Amino acid sequence: MKIKKASEKYIEIAKNLTEEEVEKLQSRIRGKLTRRAEDKKLSLLETLAIQLELEDEQLAEWRKNLQEIRKKEIAKDVSKQ
Repeated sequence: MKIKKASEKYIEIAKNLTEEEVEKLQSRIRGKLTRRAEDKKLSLLETLAIQLELEDEQLAEWRKNLQEIRKKEIAKDVSKQ
């Protein structure tokens, strides 16, 4: 996974997070992103923004996959009738 630069949209979202939301988000940060933050190559704000963007991308992919599964289930149910 290549670490990308934080987009302005997600930096703005990260700026508006509550302390509790920041803690929860930090607990989900893994891998290269964690190491970059620890090495001070990324600020906390940039790290949070990148994590938010990654989670949004993963959620979109999950939704797409779930939609495909549901379509297959509906097709299977229709073919049984």
